Amino acid sequence: MNQYRTISLVFLWQLAASICYYAVFAATPFLRDEFGLTGTTVGLVVTVLTLGYAVFLLPLGAVTDRYGEHKVLTVGLLGLAGGALLVPLAGTYAVLLGSVFVLGALYGTAIPGTNKAIFGNVPVGRQNLATGIKQVGVTAGSGVSAVLLTNVAAVLSWEAGFHAAAVLAVAVALLFALVYTPATTDRATEFPDFRVLFRNRAYRSLCLAGWFLGAALFTTVGYTIIYLEESIGLSVALSGLVLAGLQVSGSAGRIVTGWLSDALPGDPRRRIGGILLAQALGSAVLFVTVAFVDQRLAAIVAFVTLGFFILGFTGVYYSCMATIVPNEKMGGATAGGQLALTSGALLAPPAFGFLGESIGYRASWLLLAGMTALSSVFVVRVVRTPEPNAAECGDTPSCSSSSDD
Repeated sequence: MNQYRTISLVFLWQLAASICYYAVFAATPFLRDEFGLTGTTVGLVVTVLTLGYAVFLLPLGAVTDRYGEHKVLTVGLLGLAGGALLVPLAGTYAVLLGSVFVLGALYGTAIPGTNKAIFGNVPVGRQNLATGIKQVGVTAGSGVSAVLLTNVAAVLSWEAGFHAAAVLAVAVALLFALVYTPATTDRATEFPDFRVLFRNRAYRSLCLAGWFLGAALFTTVGYTIIYLEESIGLSVALSGLVLAGLQVSGSAGRIVTGWLSDALPGDPRRRIGGILLAQALGSAVLFVTVAFVDQRLAAIVAFVTLGFFILGFTGVYYSCMATIVPNEKMGGATAGGQLALTSGALLAPPAFGFLGESIGYRASWLLLAGMTALSSVFVVRVVRTPEPNAAECGDTPSCSSSSDD
């Protein structure tokens, strides 16, 4: 299958899936008003959504290996459309939590399916950039959902935004089913051996860094609109546009870091780890800036700039992983790495909301600044950790695949 058609189809799939998933983040001010939620219970909605994603990520990865990304991605996107329709039907807070859990669970098809499509159809020398482009579908989808929900709500209702997302998802699922052709069809069911993976000290450190970075990423997306409305005084519609701008700059970050990962000279782990370190430290600085800025224009600029760093790191995160884990283990390593990112979002959003209510949002943003600064310590450990020995590899071939792409 033509690699450019593969990248285009996978990007379009990721875009539609992310619109459905991140519609919940964009709808937080409407859910707050609809169900009379506090900052903490709004955070719990994000936590349950993320929990559904985390719980089903590894099983859906195994299903992808068994049945192939073509079937899993098609069915997964149709399921996401159904999940998007469930949210506006929720009549109580408990039903709302159940609905977002289902939506999050179905989003678990995204990472294993789209990564398998990229790594199975794109030449090795272009995989970092292709992954970055594919990951833009996440930020672009989140940005579209922010604009869609806030503007449709102003004209019709917030529920109509979820209906529109579902219709788009069905259309893209049908297109993907008809046009996508995988390069290989032989599958073998196998769950990742995490005992072997976690003997790799660099991999452990990268996952710990991912935990803190993921917590900051999902919390930022979940609370940007509410914070700008409540503390800065922007309208919900304008706050949605700022969130969209945040996602656009995050998309730029993913493309730029993907290109740099392929283009810069030097040892791959040091080169790519250095880029990830810059993303983490830049995020910490921008979170501190957001905490102390209270003028409207300055806040908008600070948030959009923040997006380049905290939303732009995921592509280079996986590129860094490819320098410490061999290709034959990348499926399990990717699932574990994504689980680390996602798990960070289980506790951080409610903690952020609780601090915002009890102390003030300045403390909440400083919490995220501290978390991203701490992640940089683990990124440094990734760069400085020596190659794993046979015992750490579980008596398998080298755990490292640090050959330059």
